[in-house]
Amino acid sequence: MNVVIIDDDQLVALSLQTILEACDDIQVSATGGSGADAIRLYEEYQPDVLLMDIRMENINGLEASENIMVSHPDARILLLTTFSDDEYIIKALSIGAKGYILKQNFESIAPAVKAVYNGQTVFGDEIVGKLPDLIGHNNLPIYKRILLPPISSFVISYRNKLKDSEYPLFKCIFS
Repeated sequence: MNVVIIDDDQLVALSLQTILEACDDIQVSATGGSGADAIRLYEEYQPDVLLMDIRMENINGLEASENIMVSHPDARILLLTTFSDDEYIIKALSIGAKGYILKQNFESIAPAVKAVYNGQTVFGDEIVGKLPDLIGHNNLPIYKRILLPPISSFVISYRNKLKDSEYPLFKCIFS
């Protein structure tokens, strides 16, 4: 699997590259240090997974993710940060990021990249504990309390991805 790493701290980017390339099945195609680099390198390399820091100057990781998702809605973007900021988590979910993990948990980075590559959505333990409150549905039954953005925006944003026959059931379950 090919991965592109974006972090404005070059030492962190190189450390992430070392961690990931210790795995036989991961190759780092490129590294960059800004949101603009993320957009350019994604277009150039079309990575299987884009591992990107959130807090960067000018174009941050969330803005770069949003830009990439417009052109590549199937992009697998895993956001990496030192902060479990509620606003960032909600934004990451709403733009379709496939994960949000904390840098401090370096041992979980390679497994998270592999999970995102395999189609899973990944959140660090600190973030998972916050999700029910963040999506505002903590009082719902467990089958409705899923790791998604606010349900109404989720239903609307996924409407065009569903078959006509699937939408009524989907809306019934998630409304």
